[in-house]
Amino acid sequence: MIYKTTHNFFVYHFFQLYSLWRTKWNFSKTFINGTFNDRGLPVLVLSNHFSWWDGFWVVCLNYRVFGRRFHFMMLEEQLKKHMFFTKTGGFSIKKGSRSVIETLDYTAEILSDKRNLVLLFPQGEIRSMHTTDFEFETGIEHIIGRLKSNIHIIFLANILDYFSGSKPCLYMYFSEYTGNDFSTGALQAGYNRFYSQCLSLNLEMKDPE
Repeated sequence: MIYKTTHNFFVYHFFQLYSLWRTKWNFSKTFINGTFNDRGLPVLVLSNHFSWWDGFWVVCLNYRVFGRRFHFMMLEEQLKKHMFFTKTGGFSIKKGSRSVIETLDYTAEILSDKRNLVLLFPQGEIRSMHTTDFEFETGIEHIIGRLKSNIHIIFLANILDYFSGSKPCLYMYFSEYTGNDFSTGALQAGYNRFYSQCLSLNLEMKDPE
């Protein structure tokens, strides 16, 4: 059994506004770098995962760029502590259990609707922002295989820099995967190349103050 999302209109929109407000309040500036050619398909976002903030940032990115109904996969033990997240798009996965396939099939079901966006952290755990070699778990291949690639696959890299400010600047880089190979290895290699490019771009950034 998995915990499925039960979007609540009021809770969902409050969560969206709350995410926008918290991001604006806690970060000196937010820079979004990327272009999106909307072909009217559902959106799968593959992102690095290094902090508690990551999901909130993607809510903001979705609001500003993609305009889809937000969903995200969350570890069952964490979701059970914060069940209200099911009303904001959260659904559960329990690693090492037989319900994993059910969760992957449910994710594909969500992504069969062009109005939806799903956020996944394909490395499956929080890792340092300075990680440069991401290892993807195999479930992503199962999800995309069910959809026959009829989705936007978006690589996302979130990077922080303080420069001279007391609050960090948030840099959000995104790019659509355009390859024809949807195996775990190909997606992993593509994301690692993308992330390295984002780090190089960020090294060129100057203090925005």
